[in-house]
Amino acid sequence: MSAATTRSRTPDRLCAEAVDLARAAAEEAAAPGVVGEHVGLVSEGDRVVTHLFASREPGYRGWRWAVTVARASRAKVVTLDETVLLPGPDALLAPEWVPWSERLRPGDMGPGDLLPTEAEDLRLEPGYSGEDVPPPNSAVSEEMADRVDAEDAEIVLRAPSRGAITSVAEELGMRRARVLSRYGLHVAADRWEEAYGAKTPMAQAAPATCVSCGFLMPLAGSLKQAFGVCANEFSPADGRIVSLAYGCGGHSEAAVMPKPPTPPPPVLDTMRPDEFPLRPAPDSGSVPDHADAASPDDLGHS
Repeated sequence: MSAATTRSRTPDRLCAEAVDLARAAAEEAAAPGVVGEHVGLVSEGDRVVTHLFASREPGYRGWRWAVTVARASRAKVVTLDETVLLPGPDALLAPEWVPWSERLRPGDMGPGDLLPTEAEDLRLEPGYSGEDVPPPNSAVSEEMADRVDAEDAEIVLRAPSRGAITSVAEELGMRRARVLSRYGLHVAADRWEEAYGAKTPMAQAAPATCVSCGFLMPLAGSLKQAFGVCANEFSPADGRIVSLAYGCGGHSEAAVMPKPPTPPPPVLDTMRPDEFPLRPAPDSGSVPDHADAASPDDLGHS
């Protein structure tokens, strides 16, 4: 029989009348003065009833003390079953617990903090080959393991240990035991595209994209076809990885500042002296006609 059918039964009369027994049990389990009024009862089955009392304890708003009482068949004595504090329909509940790995957000790490990486992190793959399966001639491949006697060499089969990967990486000149997987690249690309991509408000209002900007520093590897690093100190994305379709007002070719105009040469020619006559010209009208026949006395001669 389903629980809904069981709970819809008419509660047992003796169990329903055992309110004082249920309150005494709740007050014994709770702190003094925190058990409130009787708010109802629920029939749990044949001769089994749960009495509900409001909780007055601070921090437990909407919670109820649930005391279950029962009676044996043909018995007139009601006995106590259990007492527990349960949340009601409008109870104040704590938020759902979330693991720390899911609560962590970008920027939460500080100096001295350590963020452990899972051994089976999908964003990483062994760095000795960069592929899911080692090449046939690799020291950690199954084909090589079949050829080598177990007494002569120790070969790691399916999952190479960190020490084996490190030794192979050292031999090949690769210092990283694990590198980004294809999934890790896609996740990073989606994150960068969302922060500095073509759909951002800054890119929508930009006069041109980063692919034609002189301040763009391209990346190496496969990501250079879609991303680069901004080197414009006045750009909001300075030092950030941006999509080639991103753009801002600091584009190098968006608005080129014109050169200042060259001043014209001076009008006055200072390399040629001006001629000034010592005496007025005879035809100027400022000198009388007989001035040319001046006597020696006028010139101061005796």
